[in-house]
Amino acid sequence: MIDETDLKHLRHCVKLAEEALEVGDEPFGSVLVSADGEVLFEDHNHVVSKGDPTRHPEIKIARWAAKNMNSEERASATVYTSGEHCPMCAAAHGWVGLGRLVYASSSAQLSEWLDDFTDEPLPVNTLPIEDVVRDIEVDGPVPELAQKVRELHRRFHSRK
Repeated sequence: MIDETDLKHLRHCVKLAEEALEVGDEPFGSVLVSADGEVLFEDHNHVVSKGDPTRHPEIKIARWAAKNMNSEERASATVYTSGEHCPMCAAAHGWVGLGRLVYASSSAQLSEWLDDFTDEPLPVNTLPIEDVVRDIEVDGPVPELAQKVRELHRRFHSRK
């Protein structure tokens, strides 16, 4: 169940995604929040700007959490993101043992949108995170925020 606190963090993720778009990158943003509500880490995509297709914010969150949190803290934390994890990020989330995931838009939605916006297929298949990570608590998508994310992706792909 998504509550007002979740919506606040998801709105921030969408803002981070927009910041990524403004610097020419793919519009994805993510935030790691502790069990007591403290924002621990946030970032946006750096795939285009760094020339590295693995520079997803969710990977950076997993690496930061592995280095800075113990296993109990990671399991009780929540990752918020503008878009559901790709399989690579889902695996990192699971391997590090992060807790709940809340997303504004799903990987299935992204796949549909990209079919409309580009002829370039994604290099990997989209999967629900539950198909990659065992026993994970997941909430999303959020329709009104998903529409904002869709518009960011439309803008990104219209520039190509």
